[in-house]
Amino acid sequence: MEMFLSSIASIRWQDIVDILLLSYILFRLYVIFRDTYAFRVIAGIAVLWIFQQFAISLGLILTSWALRGIMAVAALIIIIVFRNEIRNVLQGKNFQTFLWGFSHKGDLTPVEVIVKSINALSKKHIGALLVFPARDNPGDFVQPGIPWNGLLSGEMITSVFLNSSPVHDGAAIIQGTRISEVGVILPLSHRSDLPLRYGTRHRAALGLAEISDALILVVSEESGKVAAAKDADFTEITDDDVLVRILQKHAGSSEKAKWEIKKETLKLCAAALASFIFITSLWFSFSRGPDTFITLDTPVEYTTRASKLEIIDTSVNTVSLQLSGPETLIKAMRPEQVGVRLDLDKAVVGLNTFPITLDTIKLPPGIFLKKVTPPVVEATIDIATTKEIPLQADLTGKLPENLILTEIVTEPDKIAVTGGNLILEKISTIYSKKIDISDFSQSGKIEVEPLLNSISLRIAPGSPEKFSLSYIIKERVAAKEE
Repeated sequence: MEMFLSSIASIRWQDIVDILLLSYILFRLYVIFRDTYAFRVIAGIAVLWIFQQFAISLGLILTSWALRGIMAVAALIIIIVFRNEIRNVLQGKNFQTFLWGFSHKGDLTPVEVIVKSINALSKKHIGALLVFPARDNPGDFVQPGIPWNGLLSGEMITSVFLNSSPVHDGAAIIQGTRISEVGVILPLSHRSDLPLRYGTRHRAALGLAEISDALILVVSEESGKVAAAKDADFTEITDDDVLVRILQKHAGSSEKAKWEIKKETLKLCAAALASFIFITSLWFSFSRGPDTFITLDTPVEYTTRASKLEIIDTSVNTVSLQLSGPETLIKAMRPEQVGVRLDLDKAVVGLNTFPITLDTIKLPPGIFLKKVTPPVVEATIDIATTKEIPLQADLTGKLPENLILTEIVTEPDKIAVTGGNLILEKISTIYSKKIDISDFSQSGKIEVEPLLNSISLRIAPGSPEKFSLSYIIKERVAAKEE
């Protein structure tokens, strides 16, 4: 319990964003794929993963190994067997659907499909009876027809009521997004006050409306007019807006429809909660598992240094970081993800001490700092300046006994050096790199490089990187004998 509370207290805002983002992605995948067979297989794999984690916690090595193999095979099956179904789902969704929005499920009336279908039947003068049940079970009041359970569509409705269809004289019962039954015989109304233009279809619609709470839509085969029967009354449908209002009102007043909406909302909330719990558990298993320790030697970088300041000397160039974290994250860590950066924005001329803290260390998410060696870095800072300093050749070795070096000329005789003011004040001469004269036998000219004895010194821009050394060698004159 103490370890769990410690883990909760150490969660960063990046971790919260990580969990919420992945939870939302998982929830959106559920919304998009929940009606597919592939989703059921994926849900089964998720259950197997939970059992595998449980087996690992109990130390069941063989069981966990077997479950891992089954999940690998199942994942391959999803890719191969359900690739067409997955492709069709993805192709049928736009970008907005992937990010937000919900497809309504359950027994909710698809108003747009009904309206378009009714208009098509009316224009073609195809007679039709469509029954939309509410609380009452229509099977208690009608003679059963043929069970259909077909997905609702304009083409399906038209095919049912074509004259060539054997069930076109009966009614079609629509429940939710499906045509549950066709060829249903409705009870006829015996009212004597009905207009003469109302035929058998209208009397059948009114007959069911008189004894149940269903909504019945009638399309006249003779005139193509549309009417709606509800609560023993007829409503003439004059335009699409009227039909839409009637269908929406019926769906809203249906207790079953209301319950389906609530049930659908509860399902989505449960899926969102399950996604959050699953991702949180997965995150904790990765980022808060058994710790692995590692020690890295990391170079120290200096940032935001003023252009006139120079780093003359530092106590160390690298620091040793002792890090801890889950083994998975430790192994995946790259060198560029770890660094120590010291801000010299407030540095002053002279000796500066910089503590190594979490603010100065860059670490990947899920990796924690245990110890820093050394805990501070000392750096000597100076003002950068440029100074011209005389050049002098640094000779080594000896000429043969019969030769003598009579003259040395450097060109140029001075060199511009940039560096810290404190160092340059102490330097009066810049020497060349060692020049061995043992092999010199005659006068000549060579190019040599200056030797800068501090890493903070450098040749100023515009000054030559090398200089010429001209030398004159003569034969030694022997002393005259007396």
